[in-house]
Amino acid sequence: MPVDAESMRDTLRFWGSGVSVVTTAHDDTEGHQIAGMTVSAFNSLSLDPPLVLTCLSKDTTTAQLIEKSGILAVSILAHEQAPLSDRFAGRIPLASNEDRFDGVPIFTAVTGSPILRGALAWLDCRVHAMHDGSTHWIVISEVLADGHIESGAVPLLYYNRTYQTVAAEVEAE
Repeated sequence: MPVDAESMRDTLRFWGSGVSVVTTAHDDTEGHQIAGMTVSAFNSLSLDPPLVLTCLSKDTTTAQLIEKSGILAVSILAHEQAPLSDRFAGRIPLASNEDRFDGVPIFTAVTGSPILRGALAWLDCRVHAMHDGSTHWIVISEVLADGHIESGAVPLLYYNRTYQTVAAEVEAE
């Protein structure tokens, strides 16, 4: 039996992952542009050199702006940031004159890509390579700066088509 998109979605819903928002910024003749999208296809690739990997749908504004700018930032979301995940995934309707960053506290590091305040951790990156992955770009990025919060905040996790939380740690015997 052939595998179609719905079959893949139904099967891969059982792969739990963290949730991040990938952002970028670019200056051109249209002025200063920023874009961002929710991404769960993200992971560490190498510690030396510091590289991360993310997969971005080619038809998104964010991916197209990253192609032009060559920079991106990754904000790894805390559990209480689920509304931001929904916002940057396009699941929350915005007013016609509003963009996804309106009212969202951000800061920048080295590249100028927006980083979401309150994220558990963040990485500011320069694109190292982009590989064709059919409908997606497989983006390998060099980490130029990073940071994380010091508290024991809970990560935002996605599993079986919904947000989840981490169970309390079990003490080792």
